[in-house]
Amino acid sequence: MWIPDYFKIEDKKIIHQFVREVGLATVISKDESFPVATHIPLELETNSEGNLVLSGHMAKANPHADLLKNQPEVLVIFQSPISHYISSSWYKEPNAPTWNYMSVHISGKASEIKGDALLQSVKRLTDRHEANSKNPVSLENLPKNIQAMLNGVSAFEISIENVQAAFKMSQNRIKEDYKNIIKELNQLNDPIAKLMAEVLLKKEQY
Repeated sequence: MWIPDYFKIEDKKIIHQFVREVGLATVISKDESFPVATHIPLELETNSEGNLVLSGHMAKANPHADLLKNQPEVLVIFQSPISHYISSSWYKEPNAPTWNYMSVHISGKASEIKGDALLQSVKRLTDRHEANSKNPVSLENLPKNIQAMLNGVSAFEISIENVQAAFKMSQNRIKEDYKNIIKELNQLNDPIAKLMAEVLLKKEQY
């Protein structure tokens, strides 16, 4: 991913927090003729060997699961749901319009996990996302026929070999433009625009 210096993020703490908060990732592999992608939740975890990895699972019926065994090299993309068009009419001086977004790319190799490791991986993912539910679901309490669905799951860990993070959030604009971008976003009848304005306002306060 090409990242101008204005938008490059290298602080591991910020990147790890972003990955955990976004949760949903796009896993991309190279097939013999064309890239293959699957959208799944991934967890940033420390494995039994003390290495930071991404762990997750997909249905065995998904051809991508078999591809990971033969072509383990993957690109994983975490993309914030908060992104928005930025009009150049909001700038003091004429310039090109653009789009603000936040994205992290991680490349590495996938390795299959089985047995109890698979069960614990799915359990950790479920427990984390059920934590704020009114009536949290636990794998242990699900009916046996539902638990048996784990037999149809292929779980894996992805090593973290290269990380690139781009938070394109108008950092290259002068202060007057930046403030006006926040104002204009807030005036749009668009909940995502207002969320983008909130993010920009928080950054301005640092």
